[in-house]
Amino acid sequence: MEAAMFLPIVLALLLGTVELARVTYTYYMLQKMMYNLARYLGTQQGVNFCDNQDASVQAAINYALTGTTDSSDNPIVPGLTPGMFQVNQERFDANAQQLVACDCSATGCDAAEGGLPPGFIVVSLTDGYPVRPLFWGFSISSFALRPTVRVPYGGT
Repeated sequence: MEAAMFLPIVLALLLGTVELARVTYTYYMLQKMMYNLARYLGTQQGVNFCDNQDASVQAAINYALTGTTDSSDNPIVPGLTPGMFQVNQERFDANAQQLVACDCSATGCDAAEGGLPPGFIVVSLTDGYPVRPLFWGFSISSFALRPTVRVPYGGT
């Protein structure tokens, strides 16, 4: 009798733990993909960060998304698309003593206009990655995972 009363509680805890692990693993995979994207871009030369259609930026997004630079494979995380990635650049402002977004101008990070390279590459997901946990067949309302990665820029 006690086992029959205790079994639903144990099953609920077990299924909840499995679902929490799935969400945590998805967050880890997104963060790892974005880190790989930022590191790939951080080692490239001649990247125009002010142009989202730059070949190096697109190759880095495809590399993070599929493992290949030409997007010939399926995404590592299902449902993730290249348009979901947002790549920004930042630089340390000595006057404000903080990191600030690097604008696309000659005094900013636009290499085409003679700007200096950024100090950091910041990768995020524009609207996050939607996750919908299941608990005993009931669908819980979805929420967005929003990892962000900041990596020092080492290219030229």
